[in-house]
Amino acid sequence: DVQLQASGGGLVQTGGSLRLSCALSGFAFEDLSAGWFRHSPGKEREGIACISSRTPTYYADSVKGRFTISTDNTKSTVYLQMNNLEPEDTGTYYCAAEGVLIRAAAFCRSRLIGYWGKGTLVTVSS
Repeated sequence: DVQLQASGGGLVQTGGSLRLSCALSGFAFEDLSAGWFRHSPGKEREGIACISSRTPTYYADSVKGRFTISTDNTKSTVYLQMNNLEPEDTGTYYCAAEGVLIRAAAFCRSRLIGYWGKGTLVTVSS
């Protein structure tokens, strides 16, 4: 069965760091497209960081230079390292994945992703 389990959210002060984890099962990592999406209050859900084998990693302009997405195939986990957090980063973060190769930028913009984890809340205080 396909499962995605996100964790790592919490409350942090401006300038702080958090690392989100998304444990995957039921996927073959050599054919994986995955990403993190953020739903902030008053805004639409946005793909902020996506990764796919053999395509450039994609970051939304709002997180570029501060967030890093990575995978650990041995642990079947996708990470999102978030540094220099800002109050605007507050929101519910969701991981998503597909077992097919999709260009990372296209994956972050896709509205047809089939597999989602439950959200994890990140709150950045000013």
